[in-house]
Amino acid sequence: MTDSPVLDLLAQHRLVPVIVLDHVSAARPLADALLAGGLPVAEITLRTPSAMSVLEAMAGESSLLVGAGTVLDVEQVEQAASVGARFIVSPGFDRDVVQRAQQLGTVPIPGVATATELQAARRAGIDVVKFFPARALGGVPALRALAAPFPGIRFVPTGGINADDLADYLAIPSVVAVGGSFMVASAALADEDWEGITQRVRDAVGLVRGEGQAASRTPR
Repeated sequence: MTDSPVLDLLAQHRLVPVIVLDHVSAARPLADALLAGGLPVAEITLRTPSAMSVLEAMAGESSLLVGAGTVLDVEQVEQAASVGARFIVSPGFDRDVVQRAQQLGTVPIPGVATATELQAARRAGIDVVKFFPARALGGVPALRALAAPFPGIRFVPTGGINADDLADYLAIPSVVAVGGSFMVASAALADEDWEGITQRVRDAVGLVRGEGQAASRTPR
């Protein structure tokens, strides 16, 4: 895998909470909840008008590794990098997005769904990609089949993954980390249920460490 402190941290924690947050006022308590649960990682998706402000607020927490998700164009790459995003996640492969992220020193993790896209990402110097949407594409069996011809590529599967199948994805040798919103479900965010989020995160971290079953069963 590419020598990168960001990728090393993702490989260490093996979980990426995928976050859609409407209000910047919730950024700091959410950061505290993630840290209390033992997971200093966050992907802030650029799906709301306040997403960049949320990203900036959470990136201000030095203990958190924060990235931008749902990045669709070069302008978003530049904005996200300017407010502290350390990695850039896209739903698909876009060479311009990848190249600009590389130029800015921000780690690109482009999405792939096919072998053709994966070969294009590989030619662009990428060896860690997002497999998306994981469940809709066939889940664990599909990822194993796609990974087989590409022994040098590592994956971050995202999309429809929950606590029930988390361990199955983590058992695939080529999986660096698993992304999902089940730890930070929209209902819990709307209710500002920080204790509940902390517990879901703690349960997921326990699954990564092989410490039993997580309580949350809310799918992404």
